[in-house]
Amino acid sequence: MHSHAEVGLDIRALIEFYSSQGRLLRPQHKPSLDFEVARLIRDSQPAPLMVETERGSIVSNILATRESLFKILAVSSDAEAYSKMSRAMFSPARLTKLSAPSFKSLGNDLYKLPIPKFFEKDGGYYITAGVFIAREIGGNAVNASIHRAMVLDENNLAVRLVPRHLYYMFSKAEKANISLPAAILIGAPPVVYVAAASSPPYGIYEVEVANALLGGLLEGTPDLLEGVVLPMPSEIVILGEFLPGRRAREGPFVDILGTYDDVRDEPVFRVHEILAKPDPYFYAILPSGYEHILLMGFPREVAIWEAVSKVVPKVHKVRLPASGGGWLYAVVSIDKNTDGDAKNAILAALAGHPSLKIVVVVDGDVDPDNPLDVEWAIATRMQPEEDIIIVRGARGSSLDPSSDQRTLITSKLGIDATRPLSKPGWMFEKARIPVKVN
Repeated sequence: MHSHAEVGLDIRALIEFYSSQGRLLRPQHKPSLDFEVARLIRDSQPAPLMVETERGSIVSNILATRESLFKILAVSSDAEAYSKMSRAMFSPARLTKLSAPSFKSLGNDLYKLPIPKFFEKDGGYYITAGVFIAREIGGNAVNASIHRAMVLDENNLAVRLVPRHLYYMFSKAEKANISLPAAILIGAPPVVYVAAASSPPYGIYEVEVANALLGGLLEGTPDLLEGVVLPMPSEIVILGEFLPGRRAREGPFVDILGTYDDVRDEPVFRVHEILAKPDPYFYAILPSGYEHILLMGFPREVAIWEAVSKVVPKVHKVRLPASGGGWLYAVVSIDKNTDGDAKNAILAALAGHPSLKIVVVVDGDVDPDNPLDVEWAIATRMQPEEDIIIVRGARGSSLDPSSDQRTLITSKLGIDATRPLSKPGWMFEKARIPVKVN
């Protein structure tokens, strides 16, 4: 039986844990990298999957359920998970357990890796679970973040960089007309994926956040990327550099909402060397799949929980349902002292996750994981004239196809679906049958 720490520290230990429980799906035939792998990943959700392809093993759906996330974080509840993540982001732990990993070199040919093509109109074959790690040129800041990367040829990738920390590092290097060395980790320790999907302040190394989450047990190596300790064990490490002044067309590609993102000119990453464990596991995340939604959404749940917790007595759960792509729509269950608390919770949630377009706030007796429960609360506890907030002219998400794609201006909706305290509580109580029949 693998401990919480083991499965958080090593993707192989997590795969072995799933296998020991009889949960790992292993199809016998070798699927094509053209769409067949993607179809198997989608059809098996949320069950963990391992497939053998002509270029090696692919694993997916390893972080597709909240149960898996809680096991990796060694927690048993939402509140514990949010609190632990919040603490770790502001108390990172330097990696002191250093090792010399045993890798073999695959040269610099990307075509030696089992990189899939996922959807019909995709612009190419995509690395979707690459943790990019780089150090600021002329500074000490180190960043780890997950980015999609489209194969251009055997030695080059087009990498989607949104204007956040890695983009800032690349832009700073490009202005000086120098390249930005970086490493891409595929199959990194699972806890690193959780931390790399988060957004701590600039200068906080997400890998050190991951180390804090597991009590300082994470191992690293200082030998592969100058001035940076990379987390180990990792299945595959791609070493290379972002080239100044080079752009390539990237996309189309499916975003978290299941729609195609725009085609853009993106920075080019030149591959110098690919290092891999013997018979490495290539980790692939299905775009818009359960795993994508949970990994991308969980850190935003933490941000919403932190923001709303400051204005109400208690936050029970925060959910970014798959129906909103795990991004645009949130349900927050709270306890309130006054009827104004729910409105403040709406505003706090919108501030905590600025990409949100719709927020529904419900009482603690309503389960945000059950859409029927949420809709029942809207139907029975909400008065449209009093309980709807519309915010006009706010900045939204580039992922929302209905927003102004140039300015990203959108309107936002908040629904207070909590029961009014001015009325007797029994009027809003859902009737229950108090016995069970075997």
